[in-house]
Amino acid sequence: MLLPTGAARRSATGFTINTATRHFSSTPLRPKQRLVVLGSGWGGYEVLRGIDKKRWDVTIVSPNSYFNFTPLLAGCAVGTLEFRCAVEPVRKYTPQVNAYQAWCDKIDFKQKRLICMPATPPPTFEQPASATNINSTSVTDCSSARPVTGTPFTLRYDKLVIGVGAYSQTFNVPGVKEHAHFLKDVKDARAIRSRILECFEQANQPTLSDVDRRKLLNFCIVGGGPTGVEFAAELHDLLYTDIQAHYPNLAKMAKINLYDVAPSILGTFDKTLVKYAEKMFSREGISILTSHHVERVESGKLFIKEQGEVPFGLLVWSTGLAPNPLISAISEVKKDEKTSKLITDEHLNVIMDDGKANPDVWAIGDAAKVESAPLPATAQVANQKAKYLVKKLNKFAKDKPSPHPFEFHNQGSMAYIGDWKAIYDRPGAEDGFMTKESGRIAWLLWRSAYFTMTLSWRNKILVPTYWFLNWIFGRDLTRF
Repeated sequence: MLLPTGAARRSATGFTINTATRHFSSTPLRPKQRLVVLGSGWGGYEVLRGIDKKRWDVTIVSPNSYFNFTPLLAGCAVGTLEFRCAVEPVRKYTPQVNAYQAWCDKIDFKQKRLICMPATPPPTFEQPASATNINSTSVTDCSSARPVTGTPFTLRYDKLVIGVGAYSQTFNVPGVKEHAHFLKDVKDARAIRSRILECFEQANQPTLSDVDRRKLLNFCIVGGGPTGVEFAAELHDLLYTDIQAHYPNLAKMAKINLYDVAPSILGTFDKTLVKYAEKMFSREGISILTSHHVERVESGKLFIKEQGEVPFGLLVWSTGLAPNPLISAISEVKKDEKTSKLITDEHLNVIMDDGKANPDVWAIGDAAKVESAPLPATAQVANQKAKYLVKKLNKFAKDKPSPHPFEFHNQGSMAYIGDWKAIYDRPGAEDGFMTKESGRIAWLLWRSAYFTMTLSWRNKILVPTYWFLNWIFGRDLTRF
């Protein structure tokens, strides 16, 4: 006799055996969506760190294989820290993520694909190829901004984060790109450090006159923002400690000039703090030349409208930000008329030309601007946007809502001004401690903040170690 499903039958021993069948069901796992992150700066790298890599198929595209901890670059440029202290490797997160050292040249928003160009030299057996042609009017080629190196490749995305940052602004002053140094990358810090030591070795040659030595040891910095001020301060510390000890005669001839087109330096800081910094600089022999306009730059010569020809051994240019070539090439997204940054809504989604937010594309960092709340182009803003976006994306992967808009919490601005002194300003905060500080207290805040902000435990150990070693033994003046 046939028993129906789930019926019970009696065995030969008299016990009842239940033959009911239990059915198990499971919800199929949601397939991973492909998230592509463009850039490995303060925005892109923070997204890479925090994103749930078990729920997202993550790809990062950046011409650098590392993240620059930019606040430490001025110290690296003079030997206060070693270069490894200011970088974090992208490869730290592979193979959980795919990483390509490349530029993104084109974005096709309709078909959700990217055209990328390798940022590595092409193999000797491979001839450089021309850019791939996309049969679409929604993309623009920006590869002319730098040499084509190799064969372009295509990536597809489901979600896209644009965090390519910005370039150094030159205001089209002739000769800047050819004869000036910038300070946005660890490679720039290495070149500056090498040039400083080269200037002193050149000036030390017995065949040079004192006039030529003074020309070589005239260090010029254009840009009175935090980057220019901090580099001037770090350079001053180098000159009056280690250079003074090992090149005593040449140290007397060295001079630091800080130029800015504005009427004062550190324009975003409180006026009382600016006056304190200017007073400290003048006391330390750093010339502050505000309301000065650079007309052109030639090899070893700076032409100032108010001064005429100014010879230099080293010129560091730090005058703000210019749009990344990829951002300049994008034509389908609404942009800020003044800065050409991509306009986003309060959820950081880019706003297309038709006025609608693109739900699959976000823009953060120096490449973007929130339409309803303009914010300064600082690492702090980029980092907070990235953390907000990480939470949103991780909730999205779990099918959880994330309705809250981005809110910026100003933690203040700091600048080192030399001789173990700094300034700290937190606009908008109530008066009291930790709102406007200067001197050694601000310096302690400055160092402790950068120590805690370093991302890896490796650098949390290396940074204070090098600070201590250089305090005890001095900076390494080896040039190689």
